[in-house]
Amino acid sequence: MNRDDCIRLDAADPLRDFRGKFDLPQGVIYLDGNSLGAMPHSAKSRVEQVITEEWGEGLIRSWNTAGWMDLPKRVGAGIAEIVGAASDSVISADSTSVNLFKVLSAALAMQPGRRVILSEPDNFPTDLYMAQGLIAQLGGRHELKLVTAKDIPAAIDADTAVVMLTHVNYRTGAMHDMKSLSALAHERGALALWDLAHSAGAVPVHLDADGADFAVGCGYKFLNGGPGAPAFLYVAKRHQEKFAQPLSGWLGHAAPFEFESGYRPAPGIGRYLCGTPTVLGMSALEEGVNLMRSADMKQLRAKSIALGDLFIRLVEERCAGHGLGLASPRDGAKRGSQASFTHHDGFPIMQALIARGVIGDFRAPDILRFGFTPLYTSYVDVWDAVEILRGILTTGIWDRAEFRKRGAVT
Repeated sequence: MNRDDCIRLDAADPLRDFRGKFDLPQGVIYLDGNSLGAMPHSAKSRVEQVITEEWGEGLIRSWNTAGWMDLPKRVGAGIAEIVGAASDSVISADSTSVNLFKVLSAALAMQPGRRVILSEPDNFPTDLYMAQGLIAQLGGRHELKLVTAKDIPAAIDADTAVVMLTHVNYRTGAMHDMKSLSALAHERGALALWDLAHSAGAVPVHLDADGADFAVGCGYKFLNGGPGAPAFLYVAKRHQEKFAQPLSGWLGHAAPFEFESGYRPAPGIGRYLCGTPTVLGMSALEEGVNLMRSADMKQLRAKSIALGDLFIRLVEERCAGHGLGLASPRDGAKRGSQASFTHHDGFPIMQALIARGVIGDFRAPDILRFGFTPLYTSYVDVWDAVEILRGILTTGIWDRAEFRKRGAVT
């Protein structure tokens, strides 16, 4: 395999035309779409339209005339198509953490005789933090039980209320079997709650078919919705009318503009709304979602695996002897759209890479993480990134004080 081979792979790539739909800076190899997706060209023009026409000219009338009030359900329906769910079982709103609080609260209320939230220590920290906070708010009657991924099946027992897992591990990219774990949870009387932050738009997801009860996810990674984009949540239709979620804000009311003093939950997924939708952010997200919907998920997944396989192969061949260890599953079918390597000096190495125009990220304590967004990542990007990494490791240029200085975001 050489660079010319990668050029040929790019020429034959059925997704190659999508790259031109994104605003990618010259001289940058962007391998961090699993943390913040690149900007679609259409998002820029759409936000400009919202600002200048809908807000600037339409003013408050645009809640009706421009359909602002419909954005949460409309964007949610688009995301539902991507994650294998009924169109009226997903809504876009708030942040992943807030949405997790909503659905976890609702799930525990459905399981009054059970007290354990089962998860793993390597789950994304915000999920664990939100569970801890909710447990405290509920008076400490529940327990957050953490076991390793391989021990989860055996740990689901008669006391388990909810199995709360991130589908694709944020550090390693290891992917859980959603269908089998959801089925096992149900067999033992528990509910299954999935975090799709590193799944939606990256790997095929079939929430309805795989029996998920609840799910949450963010809009700014593989959905390319922009920094701080609104998140989304999923509630299986069989559960939607059983309860009201705890953040009973006015837009989750059955008739918000009746301004009643008492709360009545809206029917269906609408009851999971809380406050006013963020129109600018949701308008940008809608462009990213629509772009993703226009891609063939089978082609996207095949390219994702191929990019990851190529990256792992090249790193192990061309960067051997420099202390890198593969942290991700070698089998692409068990890996999300990323590849992670460990190194005891991972942070300064990543900063040196970024300084050379290869943008990945670092996750404590020792992981260099590289994400592959098949819509705009090319095979040549992978080759060039590994060559730059090889040069940094060979010369030792990473071992400088400037690359050890940490900012607020790693």
